[in-house]
Amino acid sequence: MTSTGGPPTDSAELDAVFAETVRRTGASIGALYLLAPDRRLLHLDAVCGVGAQLAAPWGTLPLATPAPVTDAVRDDRLVWVGSREEMVRSYPRTAMVLPYPLALVAAPVTGVRRWGALLLMWPATRPPYMTGRERANIASSCRRVARALEEAADRGSPIPLGGGTRVVPAGTGRPSTSPESAVADFVERLPGGSCALDLEGRFTFLTAGACELLGVDAGRLLGTLPWQSLRWLDDPAYEDRYRAAVISREPVAFTACRPPDQWLEFHLYPDASGISVRIVSTSQEPPPARVHRSARTPTPARAGHLYQLTHLAAALTEVVGVQDVIDLVADQIMPAFGAQGLVLSAAEGGRLRITGHRGYSAETVERLDGLPLDTALTPAGHALGTGIPAFFADREEMRRTYPKAPQISGAHAWAFLPLIVSGRPVGCCVLSYDHPHAFPAEERAVMTSLAGLIAQALDRARLYDTKQELARGLQEALLPRTLPEVDGLAVAARYMPATRGMDIGGDFYDLIRLGDTAAAAVIGDVQGHNVAAAALMGQVRTAVRAHAALGASPDQVLAKTNRLLADFGPDLFTSCLYARLDFARRSMTLATAGHPPPLLRLPGGDTRPVVAPPGPLLGIIPDAVFPVTELALVPGMILAFYTDGLVERPGVDLDDSIAELARHLARADDRDLDLLIDELVSEAGTTGQRADDVALLLLQHRAGPGRARPRRGHSEASR
Repeated sequence: MTSTGGPPTDSAELDAVFAETVRRTGASIGALYLLAPDRRLLHLDAVCGVGAQLAAPWGTLPLATPAPVTDAVRDDRLVWVGSREEMVRSYPRTAMVLPYPLALVAAPVTGVRRWGALLLMWPATRPPYMTGRERANIASSCRRVARALEEAADRGSPIPLGGGTRVVPAGTGRPSTSPESAVADFVERLPGGSCALDLEGRFTFLTAGACELLGVDAGRLLGTLPWQSLRWLDDPAYEDRYRAAVISREPVAFTACRPPDQWLEFHLYPDASGISVRIVSTSQEPPPARVHRSARTPTPARAGHLYQLTHLAAALTEVVGVQDVIDLVADQIMPAFGAQGLVLSAAEGGRLRITGHRGYSAETVERLDGLPLDTALTPAGHALGTGIPAFFADREEMRRTYPKAPQISGAHAWAFLPLIVSGRPVGCCVLSYDHPHAFPAEERAVMTSLAGLIAQALDRARLYDTKQELARGLQEALLPRTLPEVDGLAVAARYMPATRGMDIGGDFYDLIRLGDTAAAAVIGDVQGHNVAAAALMGQVRTAVRAHAALGASPDQVLAKTNRLLADFGPDLFTSCLYARLDFARRSMTLATAGHPPPLLRLPGGDTRPVVAPPGPLLGIIPDAVFPVTELALVPGMILAFYTDGLVERPGVDLDDSIAELARHLARADDRDLDLLIDELVSEAGTTGQRADDVALLLLQHRAGPGRARPRRGHSEASR
């Protein structure tokens, strides 16, 4: 690998340390990943035991990608995967593109700073565990690699990134092997063998018998790839057998037909220096399970490209929103094809609206945004209208058809990929290059296939974003935008939707001003977190407000709301807690309809659940009675109203969860109620994945004038 500009790179010492690490650990394959300056990408700097082409699909990995090597860097820990079953369980995307029996370890390379990670792989024949000594040796080797990187940087010759992947022979740092030794190795691997391949898959040796069976002279085969120089082997299935041998380090066999009717058996025997191949003629056609017939028409993509496509396709299945699609295309698909620029457009109202871009100035994006589909300024509209991708290898080729296009972006090569779903245009993905770029047929085929996957992902993402926007709008319309100001009362509230479902739910809270000396606080929970729950929640909140405004007592507010819901005959259960605060009498009365009890924190810190006899859930028993509980209002006291999503945990008793919440409230700082809510939510463990939505309302009685202000983003869904 060479660098452009700056001092020359001296990687000899690093390569020697790297190769020695692979040898000492007994690994069959090693890979060294280095962090990019922006700390967001890992670049494959060097490999040992495989060729660069085989490692190409993993040449660049965003640090956010779920993979052993990225986890090792992010978490600064050693990651061990002892079997294929463990790989499928822990890293399904990686298992999809490494469908071979193997074991691997990824270890962080850290010195004065975090440099990257070392990846080592073994055949599945090794024990499915690591000893403490092995872990210590790998950690020591990583420190040596880090020192080599630091010394290279101190000498003014740092290892450049993005210039390609070095292939480090396993014997680096040792005396070179003589030709006689190479022949001896070959004979030991395969006595009487017929040919040998290097780790890139190229012919390095052929016997006269091999040339006779293959039907081609050695001079035309040496240095070539079998699936390129022998057209009848031009099938990804055969290349995959070679990949399986290199990665698994286990013998592999397959059968192929040399036209017109000569069947040949190929037996591959791999090791760290290459592959010995024994070719045997067989007189009979083998069973169908072992046959790989060569297609009449050459397959458009090599196995390496197919694995790359599979890897990216797996990533596209994990995206959710439009921004996720944009980030994935920019972070993984752009580097995979060596592009420097990206424009992702969506077809809306007969125009191309840019939804995401990389490598383009704001002025350029503004000029390209909103172009009509029939624009003659760029090929994007034509590609989308015809559904045919367009590739331009240099500026002159672009200028002949679209003379203004080269001046707009300043790029030197382009790929315009139409995004079509079921015959319907979705948008256009444009990859651009800072230098002329030839687009081989195989690369075009992979790009075209990938465009279909991007189109599907983008279409799903747009539907998801639309659904989420609708859900957020509905939830915000049903919850109070602001809370009223009430003298003598400080208030904070929070709503958090469930992370599964439509991002809306039936939990609600409210604060109702009742004249100058009174207020009512309400919290409720309609079963479920979908549109039906949200609609019923809106009806309950409206009914409670209406009865409260008429001056009804807490028990009457719940009783009248209960009768209304009983007439509706809803299929969903509803709990509710209503409290009336009378500042003139310094008292609070409350009634509950099957709702968890509020927590009371006194000025001294003593915190406990309020003992309040509950009535039945709303809408079940038309003539239900709701007992009333009365408390004294003490300056400095805090009341916490919450829904069960904050305290319910699988396998944990509800009373224990409420007691734990009370302990958190007792210890918390009460000078800022917004920060107090943050702390309670964090302690309850509801900041991540939630199976239920959560509502939380805090009231603090203050002797002087208080202020109930709008909650800073009262609904987490609106953040």
